[in-house]
Amino acid sequence: MTLHLWWLFVVAVFLLCGTPGPNMLHVMTRSVAFGARRSIAAMAGCLCALVLVLAASAAGVSALLAAWPRVFDALRYAGVAYLVLLGIKAWRGAGAPVDVGSDALPVAASARRLFRGGFVIGISNPKLLLFAAAFLPQFVDRGSPQAPQFAILVVTFAVVESFWYGVYAMCGRTLARHLRRPALRRGFDRATGGIFIGFGAALLGTHA
Repeated sequence: MTLHLWWLFVVAVFLLCGTPGPNMLHVMTRSVAFGARRSIAAMAGCLCALVLVLAASAAGVSALLAAWPRVFDALRYAGVAYLVLLGIKAWRGAGAPVDVGSDALPVAASARRLFRGGFVIGISNPKLLLFAAAFLPQFVDRGSPQAPQFAILVVTFAVVESFWYGVYAMCGRTLARHLRRPALRRGFDRATGGIFIGFGAALLGTHA
């Protein structure tokens, strides 16, 4: 691909990744609860899922989903269920104040569990797979070897996505300082819970 085409891809992905979505919201809420540094495990889980989905899309898995709508539907319903579950859990949060000075990571939120939660969030959205299948090829020169070009696009996407994870994590850490009061924390939990449920509803309306 030409340098000009790559820069167009960078700008498009920068705007796309900066738009709030399930991954970004998940990273921000993990940062609110555990701090930006400890939310890195959640970021890693989301990023691994994203790279896996993009690589699968580049490899042509999206064609399988398009040919077998029931596979897409199964993944879609699983993603909807998980997002709604996260929304319900957030909505029913205890509203406990955030201790922004604590360095102790609760046993119930180990790095492994944070990674797993981020990975499930990222991998449970089949809409990303189909989107990538339609989006990535627009920036590939069909007259040149495609594998190296797709590799460049996936790596670029991952780097930009990581940048925005950091931005949302820092915003979450700043927000945590304002959530010491239980009433404010309860309002935040309910707002994020409603957004997660909204993402689930949007995913439910997606068709292969």
